[in-house]
Amino acid sequence: MTVIAFAQALLEGEDIACFAMDVNMSVLEGGIGIFPRRLMVHPDNHGAAERVLLDNGIPLGL
Repeated sequence: MTVIAFAQALLEGEDIACFAMDVNMSVLEGGIGIFPRRLMVHPDNHGAAERVLLDNGIPLGL
């Protein structure tokens, strides 16, 4: 979960809007981490977002 928060901060710092998906899924799964959390960005910003995350050592999980 801290990786998502860090990635979100990096993207927002570069003026790339993002939306965290599946943040409430832990209620359904009991907090055991079965369902991955995701960040969504606009398709126009995908390339820039990918570069920011990779430059900071965050795996994309594509």
